[in-house]
Amino acid sequence: MSRPILPILVALTLPVPDLGRADPIILRFSHVVAEDTPKGLGALRFEELAEAYTDGAVDVQVFPNSTLYDDRHELEALQLGSVEMLAPSLAKFGPLGINQFELFDLPFLFADIDAVHKLTGGPVGLALMDSLEPRGITGLAFWDNGFKIMSATRPLRLPADFEGLPMRIQSSRVIAAQMEALGAVPRVMTLAETREALETGWVEGTENTPSNMLSQNIYEVQPYATLSSHGYLGYAVIVNSAYWEALPGNVRQDLVRALDEATDYANGIAAEKNAEALALIAEAGKTEFHELTASEREAWVAALRPVYADLREWLGESLIDVALSTLNLPPEGPSP
Repeated sequence: MSRPILPILVALTLPVPDLGRADPIILRFSHVVAEDTPKGLGALRFEELAEAYTDGAVDVQVFPNSTLYDDRHELEALQLGSVEMLAPSLAKFGPLGINQFELFDLPFLFADIDAVHKLTGGPVGLALMDSLEPRGITGLAFWDNGFKIMSATRPLRLPADFEGLPMRIQSSRVIAAQMEALGAVPRVMTLAETREALETGWVEGTENTPSNMLSQNIYEVQPYATLSSHGYLGYAVIVNSAYWEALPGNVRQDLVRALDEATDYANGIAAEKNAEALALIAEAGKTEFHELTASEREAWVAALRPVYADLREWLGESLIDVALSTLNLPPEGPSP
């Protein structure tokens, strides 16, 4: 069975929009990445469209790069009403007792971005968003970043190359299990802490999308990278439920319209921004890239396949079964 649900934060003093005022309704949108990334640009597009469609009735204030809250504190801040909107990565919901979002962290689950959208746009995505409501959170959209690559201070071509390597990960039991299956030592830290940790040697490698590696200057201290596309990085755009329900219906409708268009935009540029970032990193000449051969990829898949069996209970038997069936994969996970 999945981990018991944690106590729900009840914010009786939650600030909600004062609808009797002539001043704009403030909507603070906090996130932890740079502006020139798929999520960062999506947030800016939402700000632009939301203010236009509401005729200035809503003032969207975007706070990028952990300037308001970092990875560790943003969800609690949302529940307490200290911020209205977030777009955390899908691995971040475990501390709320919603382990199922970590499904998207499973290694080699997705063949391409269309496979991701089969889950986010179907019953799995809907059920995950619905699971947020008891926590005082309303899920509005899924945003893509893209597929992750591995980087380190040494070449990573076969699972044996990970042995004993301290790797930065975000807080995800699935990602931790992935690193352990490869023989690495997972160390959890925020994105904002990663560059310094790599520079000092506290960790020697990480996994992320090229756009995040570029914007956080991670590539400067990672001489080797493997184009593994082993995992997906995506986000859930969420809002404080009390705030959302207190908005006038027409304002909420305009914000949904703005978010729908911003979602199409953010998802549409994700692959482009990552390809652009990869080219810029290569041009800098500080990182040597390796693309997995067919036999190397088979070795990675074989080493990581036990993660599926080990975490079936953690993620939920039925969820994994539905997801694998939707993607036409065997019950044991991807085959080498």
